[in-house]
Amino acid sequence: MATAAEVSRCSPRRVFRDRREAGRVLAKLLSAYRSREDVVVLGLARGGIPVAWEVAAALQAPLDAYIVRKLGVPGHEEFAFGALASGGRVVVNDDVLRGLRITPQQLRDVAEREGRELIRREAAYRGGRPPLEVTGKTVILVDDGLATGASMFAAVQALREADPAQIVIAVPAAPESTCREFAGLVDDVVCASMPTPFLAVGESFWDFKQVTDDEVRELLASPTQTPATGGLRAPTAAEVIRRVAIDAPGGVPPREALEELIGDARIVLIGESSHGTHEFYEARAEITKWLIEHKGFCAVAAEADWPDAYRVNRYVRGLGEDKSADEALSGFVRFPAWMWRNIVVRDFVDWLRTRNGASTSSEQQAGFYGLDLYSLHRSIHEVIAYLDKVDPAAAARARTRYACFDHASADDGQAYGFSAAFGAGPSCEREAIEQLVDIQRNALAYARRDGLLAEDELFYAEQNAQTVRDAEVYYRAMLSGRVTSWNLRDRHMAATLDALLKHLDRHSSSASARIVVWAHNSHVGDARAAEVSSDGQLTLGQLVRERYGDESRLIGLSTYTGTVTAASEWGGLAERKVVRPALNGSVEEMLHESGKDAFLVSAAIQPETAGPLSNVRLGRAIGVIYLPATERQSHYYHVRPADQFDAMIHIDHTRALEPLETTSLWIAGETPETYPSGL
Repeated sequence: MATAAEVSRCSPRRVFRDRREAGRVLAKLLSAYRSREDVVVLGLARGGIPVAWEVAAALQAPLDAYIVRKLGVPGHEEFAFGALASGGRVVVNDDVLRGLRITPQQLRDVAEREGRELIRREAAYRGGRPPLEVTGKTVILVDDGLATGASMFAAVQALREADPAQIVIAVPAAPESTCREFAGLVDDVVCASMPTPFLAVGESFWDFKQVTDDEVRELLASPTQTPATGGLRAPTAAEVIRRVAIDAPGGVPPREALEELIGDARIVLIGESSHGTHEFYEARAEITKWLIEHKGFCAVAAEADWPDAYRVNRYVRGLGEDKSADEALSGFVRFPAWMWRNIVVRDFVDWLRTRNGASTSSEQQAGFYGLDLYSLHRSIHEVIAYLDKVDPAAAARARTRYACFDHASADDGQAYGFSAAFGAGPSCEREAIEQLVDIQRNALAYARRDGLLAEDELFYAEQNAQTVRDAEVYYRAMLSGRVTSWNLRDRHMAATLDALLKHLDRHSSSASARIVVWAHNSHVGDARAAEVSSDGQLTLGQLVRERYGDESRLIGLSTYTGTVTAASEWGGLAERKVVRPALNGSVEEMLHESGKDAFLVSAAIQPETAGPLSNVRLGRAIGVIYLPATERQSHYYHVRPADQFDAMIHIDHTRALEPLETTSLWIAGETPETYPSGL
């Protein structure tokens, strides 16, 4: 399941030739704002003006200067205790004032001196021209970099008094902490580079000479908008989408479009931009039915725990003791149970069992499997239960080894991870590896016993042992960083998918096995087309593309507004929450503006969409937790959808997924707020 997305567009250390080159790089990251009549660009004078001119010219937006003067500590003017911005807004750091014992009179003297310089510059730079009107506009504030952020903070505070519709901050270089702090204050933050350690803004430029007043005047007098030629206006991104998008009622594209998109792919990954949207689950299920019936797909591999999903696999194949889909899904008790214990999955599982029952051979049946690794203790139990049946001596060895985990509670590994990390309990890495090697060493003897059924159960046990091994590493790594644990998890899912393909290939006498993967967009999408790649994060979709190339397809699902099933905190109750309309500059907003209800877009089969889908935009990711109050920083990250997915299915208005067990909290739902004021 997806974690809260990181927000600011930050890349590793990069050195720019000069401010103009930095501006051109920023402009590419801001391409979603190009040719919008509501956009204005303000450069913080003086250093931000050359950067801002390149941004404004690329976006075809008007440019103006926004002047901010640092308030320096008397005697140490290079060290700022605050800033003064256009309009007379003063912002100070109270901690610095108190720590350095700056008196009110000293504060007034510094502010008055810098105020006179601010007025002089405003008059000199504009040459008598009035400042740009920003009320109701999307304002992109540009500087040549951020250090403490005091000047930018003053600019934001002053600008708010003019009541712009949106405030976007764009800088070539900034420390991570500053980027993320501003992400909680404004509507969008674009940082082209995030050096670590961050020493100074000038360290990100080969040429960082001071910008003169004459340069500022010359740039402000140079037009950034190409005059209209009287020719035809270029269509907007939304207009292109409206013209070529393929209608997909309920999110299900027509058969001809699916045929063209899927082709001979062996692996089709179908995502979702939330873990609690009814239409996402329903469309995914319907597409999967078509893939099974018409394209020979033989398995669904879900972002679910291996033992819980395998219980469903037994049920859909007519094995096991469960008498209904509801009962087969009852193993999904760990938060968030609604991800798999919901009415859409229940109905799909029933369909799969009925369809398998009508098959003339086991080769024509389709199974249901899990890819995830959270099931540490349940997988231990399943390994021992299997060995008890086939090799009691090996089961005794497994009990001895796995007893290492007994000191931690059976809370699916988190308690073990904390105790091992802090020395409160032993590390069980050696024991987990030994048990995996033991079961693999004896696999051939076990597999010879009772044919294919025994081979399936052996494969199930081996994957449980592998899950214990990988989960042990994962839970110990949880405290070492988000990216490390994320990558361990997605690598495990990719390895499980590879193992499943090889296992199913052995059962197929005619063609190679084909698998549908169900997971969140943040796993399905290619990380190389998202800002998370700058932190070294990878995804299942990226790993599948790298391994299988043209034999894979990545499909993302998105929505603009509606309701969603999600919790307010980890382990919390399922709630039916209102999904706010997507933010300006987002993929979802662009697709919404097409005016269509449900449709497919794909640069692979619709070349006209390559332009709109190649621009860097915000993309929304709602996981099992949804926090509307902090939506920008909690649920958005920058993406390039044409490279992130082979296709996207957009369903403009969606509703919450219904859990099998609905609580009074879910039934009541969230009281809709009047977005964005709440009044």
